[in-house]
Amino acid sequence: MKKIIALLLVFTFGLSSCEKDDICDANTPTTPRLVISFFDITAPTTPKNVTNLKVIGEGQTEGIIFNKTGTEITKYQTSANTISIPLKTDDNSTTYTFILDSGNANPAAINTDVIKFNYTHNNVYVSRACGFKTLFTLNPSELEPLSTPFEQTDPGNDGLWMQRVIVLQSNVESENETHIKVLF
Repeated sequence: MKKIIALLLVFTFGLSSCEKDDICDANTPTTPRLVISFFDITAPTTPKNVTNLKVIGEGQTEGIIFNKTGTEITKYQTSANTISIPLKTDDNSTTYTFILDSGNANPAAINTDVIKFNYTHNNVYVSRACGFKTLFTLNPSELEPLSTPFEQTDPGNDGLWMQRVIVLQSNVESENETHIKVLF
């Protein structure tokens, strides 16, 4: 009888030492990316597809090409007119170069704009397994596209293919909504 009680005690203590696994569920929201949607400048409510849009982060040599074939959608793209790009979690600004018609055989058709996104950020605790996520608040007054200097050598090209950039949602808390609207 003493052996059975001892065995039950060992078994009970063994079960009590088990704890829940610390695995972050894939469906747990993490640091959101900035969602940018493109619209027609002549009809601002009509989405406009971008073709061969290459986005390069400041200081990077390689970029991501969105909608290469007109139908191919990448993991950073929800449609042919919407993209998602990350913001730096350890800085208050992120600069990207947006190249329209990258890879075009006609160099005059390629147009490059640079946008610097200024924001504040706040780290929010998610859970022990997932750690922290960063939420951003954009500063809409400091968001204007800039053309690159080499484009100014072509007198017929003003350098800006992004004619208007509008902040629709300054709080970047999820990827379920458009934060930036670009008219071109």
